[in-house]
Amino acid sequence: MIKKILIGVGVILLAFVAFIVYSNLFPKSPKKTTEFSDRGLDIKVSYSQPYKKGRLIFGEEKDGALQPYGKYWRLGANAATEITFSKDVNFAGKAVKAGSYRMYAVPGASTFQVSLNSELGVFLGVQEPDYTLDVVKVDVPVITTNNEVEQFVINFASDSVGVNMDFVWDKIQVRVPITQP
Repeated sequence: MIKKILIGVGVILLAFVAFIVYSNLFPKSPKKTTEFSDRGLDIKVSYSQPYKKGRLIFGEEKDGALQPYGKYWRLGANAATEITFSKDVNFAGKAVKAGSYRMYAVPGASTFQVSLNSELGVFLGVQEPDYTLDVVKVDVPVITTNNEVEQFVINFASDSVGVNMDFVWDKIQVRVPITQP
């Protein structure tokens, strides 16, 4: 009897381990690292890229939006999104020290509130952050585009003042200006 129980537990454990390995080797939302370097400033963002797959991405919860307005979003999928600055910066006009931060947003119809938080190493980003560890919160406008983007992406583009970090998904673009003090 004990032998049958041990075999049953072993099979369940083996299936669980196989699921974890498969999920990490073939994620539905692949891991991505985007890096930017200019004028001595290096920025690195690590996140996972979910796909639209015909879903309503941003909108009201009652309409079945994947990411409802006014609700915490980890800026991607799977693990929490992390950003690293090699130097002190102004993040949408607010001072941020060099270092690594958890980055998340609270989407709205006309603005996203983007936050940097000192809590790092969060594997499952669905867990909301400890808001008392927020370093900075900024409100940035939503830009509606004509082009539909299937897979969430974070891009960087420099301009004469600094760099713009763009979050792009579906027909939404959110731009966070980053400058050196």
